[in-house]
Amino acid sequence: MEFTTWLLFVAVAFIAIVSPGPATLLTISNSLTHGTRSVYLSALGNETGIFILSLSAILGLGVILQTSAVLFLIIKVLGAAYLIYLGIRQWRSKTNLFSQTKASSKLSKSHAHFFREGFLIAVTNPKAVLFFTALFPQFINLNSALLPQFFLMTFTFMALSFLTLVTYGKLAFKAKNWFSTQRRVKWFNRTVGSMFVAIGVGLLQFKPAR
Repeated sequence: MEFTTWLLFVAVAFIAIVSPGPATLLTISNSLTHGTRSVYLSALGNETGIFILSLSAILGLGVILQTSAVLFLIIKVLGAAYLIYLGIRQWRSKTNLFSQTKASSKLSKSHAHFFREGFLIAVTNPKAVLFFTALFPQFINLNSALLPQFFLMTFTFMALSFLTLVTYGKLAFKAKNWFSTQRRVKWFNRTVGSMFVAIGVGLLQFKPAR
């Protein structure tokens, strides 16, 4: 892959990544609730899921999703249900994110929990598979070895995604002092919860391009 082609891929991938989505919302919520360590763990889980999705796209799952209505529906419903579940949980949460002391900011959940949340957010999103299926072929040079190009684009995308999620998480953590009242806590939880539910419902309306 030529350097200029890679730079173009970086630009396109960056635009797609910085647009807030379910992984971003999860990162911000975890950052405010459990501290920055949870951000790294959920981001790592998300990147693991992205790698699996990218590999699946290359191996043909993207084509299958576009041609198999049943499989696409199953993955879509699972992804939407998980997002809606997260949204309802966030909406009902009464956790005071803003009065936590340094001692109480330690992880109250296992490392595996945060990793698993990030992973599930990634792998239950069929739009991501279709995104990789549509994006990668635009930058692959068929006259060069395909596998190195695949790994270059995949790890570039993962690195950009990881850095973006961590940045969102750290910015949210630094802004947590602005949330000084329980009223703001409630509206934050309800806003994030509503966005999760909205994305989940929107996912149910999503159809692969024919």
